Amino acid sequence: MTDLETRTAGRTGAPGLPGALRRAAPALLGYAAVRALGLLALAVWSAARDKSAYTLLTARWDSLWYTRVAELGYGYEVRLPNGDVHSNLAFFPLLPWLERLGAAVTPLSYADAGFVVSLLASLAAAWGIFTVADHVYDRRAGVCAVLLWAVLPVGVVQSMAYSESLFTALAAWSLYAVLTGRWVTAGILAALAGLTRPVGLAVTAAVWVAAIPAFTRNRDGRDRARRLLGMLLAPLGAAGYVLWVGHRTGRGPLGYLDVQAGWRNGFDGGAAFARFVAAKFTSFPAALAGVGLIVGVALLVRLYVVCVRQRQPIPLLVYAGIVALLALCASSYFGSKPRLLLPAFPLLFPLALGLARLRTTRSAPLVCGIAAASAVYGAFWLNGSGPP
Repeated sequence: MTDLETRTAGRTGAPGLPGALRRAAPALLGYAAVRALGLLALAVWSAARDKSAYTLLTARWDSLWYTRVAELGYGYEVRLPNGDVHSNLAFFPLLPWLERLGAAVTPLSYADAGFVVSLLASLAAAWGIFTVADHVYDRRAGVCAVLLWAVLPVGVVQSMAYSESLFTALAAWSLYAVLTGRWVTAGILAALAGLTRPVGLAVTAAVWVAAIPAFTRNRDGRDRARRLLGMLLAPLGAAGYVLWVGHRTGRGPLGYLDVQAGWRNGFDGGAAFARFVAAKFTSFPAALAGVGLIVGVALLVRLYVVCVRQRQPIPLLVYAGIVALLALCASSYFGSKPRLLLPAFPLLFPLALGLARLRTTRSAPLVCGIAAASAVYGAFWLNGSGPP
């Protein structure tokens, strides 16, 4: 049996919704407390700078692009003096669709609906992260994984009208469906993740890498049919949108890459990021930032190596590896890389296991201190001049 099948064997069935919610309650309450602290810090910091915290969360940077798609549809673009073309076709449609739905059935504006979607999706993401970690390890590790995801320095993005929380929720629950053999559910959620962000292909890859080997071993026709259906469903969201963009722009299947090129974004294997880091060492104190970036990347690589050594299920390793690779190897928006890494939650599992081994009298003050620092940093970061 594979490691995935060994973990799944013997699980007679998932608990009902009330039981699952009760089991996840400590993680969800802890998550809500951390995020509430972050929003309070943001409100205080923004008020001191005569800014609106709510505007920062719902009506700046990418949030504006999403609400414009929700309100006006696709076709809006900005032509910059240097010739670059920023088209809203770069933004995948699921979040704008939900914003439009929220505005249609409630008195909320598109921005308000985006904020509500983000809050609900962040809780769903926290629940999904807990459920995956609880399945792979145990309940205490699941709680610690959620708390670590909440206290990330860029955790404030989880409360913004951005697509990170929505994507992470869909990815986490798709991965849980994979781990528990619910192939059609996994495929549907992967397709929705693919309608949310370009990195949805990481979820599709996780579904495929788990489903393909079973065809050579499992002779159960019904199970094989479900696996095949899940595999076919998984890429439909991302592929459908990319092909639609190619048709709309008249540039064929690679039209979406041309749209991204208008934002000076693409995949270059990390060359541009390496040049960005190297440029930091031409002056001081910028060199300190360069050292910090190198240390940060080294820690990410180290965490991934530990995940491999701890024999995380292959779908989690594939998913986290692709998310991290795409984030680090994008050719622009270097300040956004920490945000792009938010969905790579399996990388937190080794830290969660370490935290879970501590006594509560030690772990609780540690988490509270990190949460306070994260809240202050998030407020400072979001009140800066550039997009997160």
